[in-house]
Parts: sequence; structure tokens; C-alpha cells
Amino acid sequence: MNVELVVENRSEQLLLKALMFGASDIHIVPTSSNYSIHFRKYGKLFNAGDLSEDLGSRMISYFKFLSSLDISEKRKPQSGSFQKNLQEKLFSFRVSTLPSVFQKESVVIRLMIQNATHSISSLCYYQKSADKLINLISNRQGLLLFCGATGSGKTTSMYSLINYSSQTLSRHVISLEDPVERSHENLLQIQVNERAGVTYAAGLKAILRHSPDVIMIGEIRDHETAKIAIEAALTGHLVLSTIHAKDSVNCIYRLMDLGITLEEIRQSLVGVVAQCLVHDEKMDNRKALYEILSDSFLYEAILATMRGEQYHLPKSETLLYQMQAIEVKKQIASKSIGI
Repeated sequence: MNVELVVENRSEQLLLKALMFGASDIHIVPTSSNYSIHFRKYGKLFNAGDLSEDLGSRMISYFKFLSSLDISEKRKPQSGSFQKNLQEKLFSFRVSTLPSVFQKESVVIRLMIQNATHSISSLCYYQKSADKLINLISNRQGLLLFCGATGSGKTTSMYSLINYSSQTLSRHVISLEDPVERSHENLLQIQVNERAGVTYAAGLKAILRHSPDVIMIGEIRDHETAKIAIEAALTGHLVLSTIHAKDSVNCIYRLMDLGITLEEIRQSLVGVVAQCLVHDEKMDNRKALYEILSDSFLYEAILATMRGEQYHLPKSETLLYQMQAIEVKKQIASKSIGI
């Protein structure tokens, strides 16, 4: 059989195997003599076999070709994506390469089904969190921020909320992402392309001239993007984005680190959502826990920051308390059934 055809078949088999396993990511990692494959599911890595050095190298080149990456460049990190129909569904695969000490590349492939929508209620562990998030997305203007560890579901939550905003609230939604993780036909999605001059800041300026009601920004990572996001929130737009911070309260300090004044924060910020994922044993999937800083809690936090004081959310509102409450439930349930 033709070598290229073998590589193509083995690559597609790997993708199908990962989908059947329910993996969120495929890791192809070089060793001194071959490549090892791991699937990530629910935040854990599972061994999925090995590839010979020759086959592994050819499959990585094939995935790079599909993602429009430079196949000859193996010394620099690269990232891209491609789409493929598998099991009668359209999937997007985000590819990230990284050079290793073995003079080979390591590859991580993120698997994402396209046009998949989840109601916010189906994502939340507690219904009251869903109600709060629906209330926040119903705002006509303001800045709504999400924070949490990598893989904690922030993007999924934002997609769910902007779909609700588009379909239920009939608002014009535009997203600016790097890269576009999930394609949605009912949203206008713009991909950051720094080579073409479409940075977060430049893209956001262009979006504001396109009459959006709701803007989703993949990430606020610098002063210029933060400043334009604040201006958009103050001029009649609802802006959703992610930001790196330890928890919801610390998002206020992170905005200040990016050069945003407390007065601008007070006028624009409508809510901060920190989240994590927990395993739901009944449904055998993961649900999101949310720590939501909004309304009176947000007002108190900003006021305390203005006075130079440290603010702490009430214990019952924190992620730690919610996780502990779930753990107690599990212990009580295990005792009641005699485990």
C-alpha cells in the first residue's frame, strides 16, 4: 500500500479512537526511540499506545499539513487547526507543536465538535448558578469576565452564554478568538491573525464599527486589549472575555495590573466568574462549579479595594466551599449504601 495512504489511514484511525474514548486531547510525545500516545479525558492522561519513529514523524507531518503549518520547520513552536467529518459529525482539531530535546516534535491535538450547543443549565452543577449567569448575560452593557485553570471549561461557558444571547435574546454577537475553537453558524466569528495585522486590539476596534450588541474576546492579555474592552463596555456593548487570575476577586487586581483604573472597573464590570469542573457520577460526565462575583458582592469588593482593604467573598459563595459540600455528599451517600 502507498506510504502516504498508510499514514493518512493511521492518522484518521487515531482521531476516531480518541473520539470513541471520549478524549478532549491527543498527546503525541517523542521518546529516545519512538513516540508515545496519550489521551486526555477529565483532566487525566491515559496511555493509548506507541508509534514507531518513522510512522510518528510522518503522522505529525500529516497533521501539520492539514493545519496549514510549515512541515519543514521543526525548531519552532507552531499552532493551527483543521476540520474533518467523522462519524457523520463535523469536528475541529486544534494542533499545537513543540520541539523537544530528542530533535523531534511533540504534538497536542484538541478535539472539538462544531456547531455543538449546550444550555448553561446542562453545564452547571447547581441550578442557581445557571440562573445567575443568565441574569448576567441579560445585561445590555458591561464587562463580564471568566477566570479559571486551563481546561476548566471557560470557553464552553462563554459559548453557551453567547448562543443564549443570540438565539433567545435575539442580539447581534461577534466573537474575536485565537484561534476560533468551535464554529457556530449563528455567530459572526473572527480569528486573530497577527501576521495580517488582526491582533486582539486591532480586531476589537474593527468589530466596534460593525454594530454588535455582544462581543466575546478570547482573552484579555495586555493593556491595549483591556482598555478597548472597557471602552466597548462603557459605550453600550456587553463584552465577555477570559483573564488570568487566581479567583474572582483577584480579577480586579489583574485589571489594575493591566492599567485599568478602579473607577473604570467600577463603571464597566458587571460580573466576574471563576470556575472549575467536578465529576458528576450520576451522569458520568463533568459539571461546572461557579464562583460568581456580582451585584452587592462586586460592589463591596470594589469598595474594599478603593479603601486599600482585602475583600473575601462569603464562604458559601466560594469554589472551595462548593467542592467541600459535594465531597461531603459523596461520603454520606457511600455510607448509606454500605461502600
